[in-house]
Amino acid sequence: MNDQMKIKPTAPCATCPVHNAANLKRLGVDMENWDFVVALAGNPNVGKSTVFNALTGLHQHTGNWPGKTVTRAEGGFEYGDYRYKVVDLPGTYSLLATSLDEEVARDFILFGQPDVTIVVVDASRLERNLNLALQVLGITNRMVVCLNLVDEAKRHGIEVDQRRLARDLGVPVVPTVARYDKGIDDLLEAISEVATGKVLGKQYRIKNMPPRLKNAVEQLAGMITTLYPGLPNARWVALRLLDGDERISEAIRNGELGDLTKGMEEFSEPNLEARMEVHA
Repeated sequence: MNDQMKIKPTAPCATCPVHNAANLKRLGVDMENWDFVVALAGNPNVGKSTVFNALTGLHQHTGNWPGKTVTRAEGGFEYGDYRYKVVDLPGTYSLLATSLDEEVARDFILFGQPDVTIVVVDASRLERNLNLALQVLGITNRMVVCLNLVDEAKRHGIEVDQRRLARDLGVPVVPTVARYDKGIDDLLEAISEVATGKVLGKQYRIKNMPPRLKNAVEQLAGMITTLYPGLPNARWVALRLLDGDERISEAIRNGELGDLTKGMEEFSEPNLEARMEVHA
């Protein structure tokens, strides 16, 4: 992972609204006609809910995921010229789906295809938290790492070189102390840059994959795509099948895999007209 993220050149604009945190408008539960969907992921107890509140305000819309007993929280904010819908995913240590919470988080990132996934990590427990970040990078490069609780880390004599971490991961890394709103302006800018395509992250891929395994993944991904046309991240699904993921196997056998994508439409269907203008 030595390749750095790619930043599309733009003309300098010191007064551009996306560089001014005062242009943040917390929308609470008002999320009509959003332009981008932001998923918020992280281990338990990393301050994820605090980041959610800092972005959206203290008001949350809560409910259950379709067909699940797992609670979800949603909110929104307006920044610059765009409206963002934030979906707070269940706290999880992994996307390997050994629990219902992990399954919900994985399925949304995998099949909901959020425009930006923020992975909140605890700066004082970085090694443990990076496991989830790397798993998310295996699914999407549209990611921002929120390096939270940097004040706690410093209190324990830990300092993280966020520039080097960003270079190694290939995605933006933003230090924050969310409970005091520190770093939230930089986080907003990073979200905006990834959502609008100004910053292109580097997706994590397994290097030096044995030829036989590579061929098996490609063949299996092709078969999955034939069964479920338009299914995103078929290659990742193929890797999980080869790894013996029983939950994915069951979803393919009973046809649930195709339903998962449809079930995510209510969360991730954006204002298509504005989206087209951004990427034109």
